[in-house]
Amino acid sequence: MIKWIAAFLGYFLFRFPGAILGFIVGTFLDNLGGSGSRSRSVFENVTRQSVSPADFELNLLSLCSIIIKADGQVNQRELDYVRQYFLSTYGKEKANAIFRTFNEVIKKREISTQRICNFMVQRTRYEVRLQMLHFLFGIAQSDGQVSKAEVEKLREIAGYFRVNQHDFESIMAMFIKSTDNSYKILEIEKTATDDEVKKAYRTMAKKYHPDRVVTENEAIRKGAEEKFKEVQKAYESIQKERGIS
Repeated sequence: MIKWIAAFLGYFLFRFPGAILGFIVGTFLDNLGGSGSRSRSVFENVTRQSVSPADFELNLLSLCSIIIKADGQVNQRELDYVRQYFLSTYGKEKANAIFRTFNEVIKKREISTQRICNFMVQRTRYEVRLQMLHFLFGIAQSDGQVSKAEVEKLREIAGYFRVNQHDFESIMAMFIKSTDNSYKILEIEKTATDDEVKKAYRTMAKKYHPDRVVTENEAIRKGAEEKFKEVQKAYESIQKERGIS
């Protein structure tokens, strides 16, 4: 808009050469203003890369409820697992306040898996979402087994979380046992060389180190510690199997 006004004024003062000069100057000012808008937009995007503890807890609890209902029945052991986890993490008073808020919210709106996951993707680091997925697997497994319906729901959440397939399989291997679990946890094939095993362990230990999980949520920090231990146990198991020093 500025370029056309400048071109008009230039023409009025200096005829055709003035119009050209005015258009060039006006274009520069337009672009400068556009750059300022883009900078503000980038700044706004950066500020959205965080989530308040209250919003985090509420959305985490919403995902918990989705997993509990995944197989079409509400299992008391899974409910107790979630409740105990929140109680031990936040204390009775705060945990009860979180549950009350959650109950009020779900009465007003339907819980959308995609909406919650998109919200968290925009505001949390990848490492935090990995630990959330680990926590949700823990809920599914708390009744003794992870059902097919729960695995599918967890896979859906992982997709919305933008968790890659190897990371998903690694976390799942910690809860659904198979003969090559240790290799799945380290995200390698059983045919991997000893050097590849060592390299995989270093990569996974770095990825899942609790220090990389930057969050104020104590439950997720505890989950990071648990997963880090699972990575260490998987490596130790392979070490013993192969005689790696």
